[in-house]
Amino acid sequence: MSSASIITFGDAPLHWQDVVAVARHGARLELSAAAWTRIDNARGIVERIVERGERAYGISTGLGALCNVVLEGEQLAQLSRNTLLSHACGVGEALKDEQTRAIICVAIANYSLGKSGLHRRVVQALLELLNRGITPRVPAQGSVGYLTHMAHVGVALLGVGEVSYRGRTVAAAEALAAEGLAPVELGAKDGLSLVNGTPCMTGLCCLALEDATRLAHWADVIGAMSFEALRGQTDAFDAEILALKPHPGAQLVGENLRALLDGSEVLASSRGIRTQDALSMRSMPQIHGACRDQLAHAARQVEIELNSANDNPLVLGTPEHYRVVSQANPHGESVAMAADLLCIAVAELGGVAERRLDRLINPLVSGLPAFLVSQPGVNSGMMIVQYVAAALAGENRQLAQPAVVDNYVTSGLQEDHLSLGTSAALKLGRCIGNCQQILAIEYLLAAQAFEFLKEQRFGAGTQRAWELLREQVPAYDADRWLAPDIARAAALLADRRALQNVGASIGRLQ
Repeated sequence: MSSASIITFGDAPLHWQDVVAVARHGARLELSAAAWTRIDNARGIVERIVERGERAYGISTGLGALCNVVLEGEQLAQLSRNTLLSHACGVGEALKDEQTRAIICVAIANYSLGKSGLHRRVVQALLELLNRGITPRVPAQGSVGYLTHMAHVGVALLGVGEVSYRGRTVAAAEALAAEGLAPVELGAKDGLSLVNGTPCMTGLCCLALEDATRLAHWADVIGAMSFEALRGQTDAFDAEILALKPHPGAQLVGENLRALLDGSEVLASSRGIRTQDALSMRSMPQIHGACRDQLAHAARQVEIELNSANDNPLVLGTPEHYRVVSQANPHGESVAMAADLLCIAVAELGGVAERRLDRLINPLVSGLPAFLVSQPGVNSGMMIVQYVAAALAGENRQLAQPAVVDNYVTSGLQEDHLSLGTSAALKLGRCIGNCQQILAIEYLLAAQAFEFLKEQRFGAGTQRAWELLREQVPAYDADRWLAPDIARAAALLADRRALQNVGASIGRLQ
């Protein structure tokens, strides 16, 4: 992996961007000296408990409903190994490498707090996976909150299972050997600490936050293009009016829209053509802004979790004076709710975009050629891409149903309330993917509408956005294969540099 940048955990509060830098952008992860000291201190507590033969959940007892079965000696190491093997039972397609890397990254963040008690060699082995580009193949399905995903990571440390390595899927033992790494020897509590906590949902949400933030900005840009193409009335974005409803997101979106549309001759020549626009156009500050506010809320919840100790049991104090506390910090209710709420927000961004793009192709309301093609009839134009957007918006409506309110009973009634947080985070990822495609379609349609209005100057930001798309996708003169156009537009939305380019044209996107 690239070592162009280094992220250090252990000395300061972590942000979701730190996880993304490691998981997605290849930054090298290190732990501070203070973090290693905390890890060693917690391990000392576990070893003291074992020496004294004390009863402590997951350290000297079985797990879940087997919490009253007391173990000793070699059984403790065997329990750790068996925990990983028995819990590594996920199903379905493997997660993307960046998703697994995010999960590992958040697990290490948890251990760096020094409240778990696993051996430093286990943490070091996880760091080696990240920094040497060895990524366990982790099935996406099978988690009611945690356990299975990190178990699949954990068995890779033992040389069991498969990993992604140097562009291939290989046996974990082969990748470890190629890097000169030996399988990890586990001790008391190591296995439990590896599968416990909320790294799955939190890591996935960190990636989702970057993607949703990017799409929220693009929604303003593309929405502004549609507004301009439909000759909207800019009074709806008046700063004084929006200040009377002072939700923070609405103020940011209003500022963006005013800057993006600044200098538009199209809008200047269209003032007064209607009393007010449809809600999908004039309420962008209110709708996009509400989504921004939920995004900010979700980020706060995820970052609190990222900086939390969420193992069970937790070890407190020193080897001389300690407490071992069985509790419920691994329960992921806060992150699960945040993921569900953000999924609703992303579904709304895509839903209102679908309403705008539908207006662009409808000559009854657009004032533009039917389906944005110069010879409708012989050409179907952009007719069917709206169907695609509607299908994706419909799927997102289903994904926006909250996962957290579902509940099942596991482990012989011992675990009888589940967060479903990992399920919430996974469906959030799918919802974001659909929203990106919807916005890509709106981008294509708005840019095509500009072709019929280009005798006049567009806004400062919308002009630049149009030019960027035209570098990738030519204007639509007659029917052609549209799927590649959508793919190119979606790829542009995934390019951080493109968004920065648009932002630079207006100073900065908020």
